[in-house]
Amino acid sequence: MSGVNDTKLKSAVFLLTGIPGQEDIHHWISIPFCFMYVISILGNSVILFIIKTDPSLHEPMYVFLSMLAVTDLGLSIATIPTILGIFLFNSREISFDACFAQLFFIHSLQFIESSVLLLMAFDRFVAICNPLRYSSILTLPRIAKLGFLFVLRGLAIVFPVPFLLKRFQYCRANVLSHSYCLNQEVMKLACSDITFNSIYGLVVTLLTVGLDSLLIFLSYVMILKTVLSIVSQAECLRALNTCVSHLCAVLLFYTPEIGLSVLHRFGKGSSPLLKILLGYIYLLVPPLINPIVYSVKSKHLRERIIRAFIK
Repeated sequence: MSGVNDTKLKSAVFLLTGIPGQEDIHHWISIPFCFMYVISILGNSVILFIIKTDPSLHEPMYVFLSMLAVTDLGLSIATIPTILGIFLFNSREISFDACFAQLFFIHSLQFIESSVLLLMAFDRFVAICNPLRYSSILTLPRIAKLGFLFVLRGLAIVFPVPFLLKRFQYCRANVLSHSYCLNQEVMKLACSDITFNSIYGLVVTLLTVGLDSLLIFLSYVMILKTVLSIVSQAECLRALNTCVSHLCAVLLFYTPEIGLSVLHRFGKGSSPLLKILLGYIYLLVPPLINPIVYSVKSKHLRERIIRAFIK
């Protein structure tokens, strides 16, 4: 009886992990994390406020940027409680339901962000390759429909995941290697056969992140082809300069996303610390850097932000 009770007790919660071996300095490590969260939330909130209140910024490019800012805010809010809970209060336990809810929001928002980056690539493609039809192709009602469609896609494909995980029995040491919940991590702790979950996760990732990244790549192939055909070097550089911010956002998002996904599925002998660092980069760096990059590179946005703070 005591063995059964111990198993049930162990299975009641998952244990999150901060940075192994550095528990004594977790309070100090929490300082940069707090700083990153404050900058992320303030930066994305400022961008949303400026775009909403300035009618001159109600253009497709800035509408897509506001979508990216909302997604980044959502990711920051979804991860704040558990990450800061570990580093500030050594609060490692998370219930099954809370864990499943967290991974639902993290994965949904990641897929939505991938879709937003694809829409932003399409915006640059139309602006450079077909500028005369830009305003007729990217109308605000069409942008709203595309945004709604991709949000629905992100939510719908992740919706079954918590229910698929909930049907499992978790009878092992329920220790996760991150300070937040991810589908790939949780399903490995199940005592049941996880073949279907693994295949479902891989197929969904390929059809979303994989397809989006391929379409973004093809968009930039077409953009580069068009830009190289421009005779004026100044115009060529100006056209490429409008893509720099988006390229930074794409690299910041897809590089750690793909790297972490590969490590979880195929890197059994990889360093645990590498997984942890990639995990933090994967979730914390894009929301931190995106508003900074766009504020610096976009002259109109930068001027509006400066004007708002000077007033």
